[in-house]
Amino acid sequence: MIAMSAIRHVAVLVASADMLFGCGSIGSTSDVAPSGVQAPLRGSAVGLGHVLTTRNGGQIFGFAIDVQSKDGILATATDIETFNAKSGRILASFPTETPPGTTYSLDGIFTGGVALVTRYVVPSGKIFAARHYDLIDPFTAKRFTGKWKPPLRDINVEQAGPNQSAATTALYAIELKNQDLPVLIVSNVQKNTFGKVIGLDPSSFALGDQPQLAQDTATQQAVLATSPDGGRVGGEAPVNLLIDLRTGAQKQFNGLNNGPFGSGFVNGLAVDSTTGIAATTTELNAQVELYDLAKETGTAVQLPCTGDASQDNSGGGVANDPINGFFLVTDPVYCDGSAGSAIVVYGEKGNLVETITGFTFQPGQSPPLIDPKTRIGWVSGAAPDQLQQFSY
Repeated sequence: MIAMSAIRHVAVLVASADMLFGCGSIGSTSDVAPSGVQAPLRGSAVGLGHVLTTRNGGQIFGFAIDVQSKDGILATATDIETFNAKSGRILASFPTETPPGTTYSLDGIFTGGVALVTRYVVPSGKIFAARHYDLIDPFTAKRFTGKWKPPLRDINVEQAGPNQSAATTALYAIELKNQDLPVLIVSNVQKNTFGKVIGLDPSSFALGDQPQLAQDTATQQAVLATSPDGGRVGGEAPVNLLIDLRTGAQKQFNGLNNGPFGSGFVNGLAVDSTTGIAATTTELNAQVELYDLAKETGTAVQLPCTGDASQDNSGGGVANDPINGFFLVTDPVYCDGSAGSAIVVYGEKGNLVETITGFTFQPGQSPPLIDPKTRIGWVSGAAPDQLQQFSY
């Protein structure tokens, strides 16, 4: 799934001082492909592209890009809209009239081209919404085509492991009427079938710990990264948890906790299933950490213009490009902020590939959604009803 609803491996890094601590030039820096990999032709010049505005002018509550068709889907509170990912043109929307007390959010596109939507319905005379999960199969169907019925009632899906290739997907949810306990649900979304429901330690993986979820489709593992003490200044090291989606077996190792105040919250996570490398961003030290999940080892690089106490310049969401071996990091306050927000592109050995500026991000910015074949992506725009296209 390439999707946003709100988430890979390492060798020893050798980096020059300007890579680790310097401020790269605004715009594109050198385009360095991994050893033995030729950088493909880009879909267009590096930089910002089209701006998409929702048809109804409503705020966007989740969007996704389908890597097969190159089209996308988004949800506003009152409708579902599909769009062309190359031009940004809205293709269709539904329903024509939203039922009373109903709003929507999008959870993602999954293997087979099926979209999952959360439909919130506030019963008459009540103030809290009930959650219903609807399928759109294919996501271009212009109507709801079925139901997704998880084995637990009264859950709220918070994140889904990016996955448009493996049959089963990991979804992180909380049990709304059971003290918001965190769980991982394993599901073939398109078929509405379910595997394990895996309980997570609420002392480390509750919403207040800000856990991030990714999926390694090669090893059939969910990968979670979290701050076990709620991002406390000078607190514990982050925890990286690997969960076998077939058996539910779990193993974990500590992440890096660099800087005078430690790492704080984990802001973003992505995994490259082809190499087993994970990348995270952390709140208090403005670092990007790269982990070899099999070896349980890691190293870190500083975002441009930062030191290991530059909390205000910390990165947000992370996306992985497995074809080119890149991690794309959203940087809400790039350097001194004069160039706006940025997407900073790293190779999997920590080498700075390029920086794309001119965005307008918020703290905790969600990851960009990308098409590695064309090197075109989309990310939240300057206004709540907009998406911004870019090329890298």
